[in-house]
Order: sequence, then structure tokens, then C-alpha cells
Amino acid sequence: MYVIIVGGGNVGYFLAKALSGTQHEVLLMEKDRVRHRFVSEELGEIAMQGDGCEVRLLEEAGAARADVVVACTGDDEDNLVICQMAKMNFNVGRTIARVNNPRNEGLFHKLGIDSTVSSTKIIYNLIEQEIEVAEVIPLAAMRRGNLEIVEVEIGPRSPALNMEIRQIKLPEGALIVAVMRDDVARVASGDTRMLDGDTLIAVCLADKEREFRESFSEASV
Repeated sequence: MYVIIVGGGNVGYFLAKALSGTQHEVLLMEKDRVRHRFVSEELGEIAMQGDGCEVRLLEEAGAARADVVVACTGDDEDNLVICQMAKMNFNVGRTIARVNNPRNEGLFHKLGIDSTVSSTKIIYNLIEQEIEVAEVIPLAAMRRGNLEIVEVEIGPRSPALNMEIRQIKLPEGALIVAVMRDDVARVASGDTRMLDGDTLIAVCLADKEREFRESFSEASV
């Protein structure tokens, strides 16, 4: 089976690393040159530098013969575009998209994406299952309180890179509760330092979600 993975963050990197040890043929695409340099040093020739949102580069990656395309960048729009191009331009049999905002899952399925994965939703469900309703306010009440669970990935040019959480200026009503690193969730504290590839899980007011994401966006550098 030939698998193309687009997005060389922690999710894509560890997925490619795991699959490379099997009988499957794997290619990992990463558009950021600095991140690509790192993953190529670790994974070798299976790492390709390029933007998976470009049809030409998907073609160069061999999408026409791919059995599966996995889009796991930190941007839901990019993941949707990548999977749609794989379906429409290259007739890929199965597409899998990482969904950072759980509210987008329904839209992805309506637009023909075969499978979606939301680590935010997985963690949310795990928390909901473990917490006793009698002990704390049920998490279902978060939406009534206009709160959202937000997932953000730290990139190599994020303004928060190498900063401690206490040093990051967050919008009012936002709280970082966990950091995913090397596929392990850690409770966040004030002295937790942000590393390249970390995924943050936070709670914030719904109307502050965009401002929260911009605090970590490479575009704000």
C-alpha cells in the first residue's frame, strides 16, 4: 500500500515513522523548509519538501498511484483541499483528514472526505468519560457558557516557540490546559516551554478563538 502523508508536524512525523517500519510505502510532504530539514534528517528519502495543496506537487509525489492520502497539517482548510484534490484529481481510494476544530467534521464528511480524526474531540471524550458528573460541572455545559476547546500546533516560526506559558500573552478568558508532545498529553503549567511540534489544548471564549489562534500563528511573527 502506498500512503502519502501531508504535514510534517508531530502527528505526520510519528505516523510516517511508524508506517516506515512496515511493509507499506510511505511519503511525507512538508512545506516548511526548516521542518522538512528536520524530518528528512530523521526519516531520510521518504520526506519531500513541498506544499500538498498544489496539484503539481501532489502529482510529483505520485498521488495517482496512492492508495491513501492523509492530510494532517495544522490547518483545517488545507486538509480539506488536500483530500478533495486527492479524490477529484487523482482518484485516490481513501482520504483521511486531521480536523483541528471538531465542528468541521460534519462538513468534511459532506464534502466527500472518507475519514476524519480530531484529537481535540478524542481528548474531550476521554475527559468526559473519566470525570464524575457529581464532582464538577459537566463539560456539556461549556457550550452553554460560550466556551470552546481549541487545538493549536506550534510551528518553527510561531511567536510562542521556546516561550514558557506564563510568558505568552493570551486573550481574556483563555486557558491552556494540556500540551501534546511525542504523542503524550501533559498537563500544562506556567513553566511549560513551547517546543516545535507541540500541540496545545486550550479552553477559551468562543468569540476569542480567532484571537487565541493568532497568538501562536506564524503569520503574526
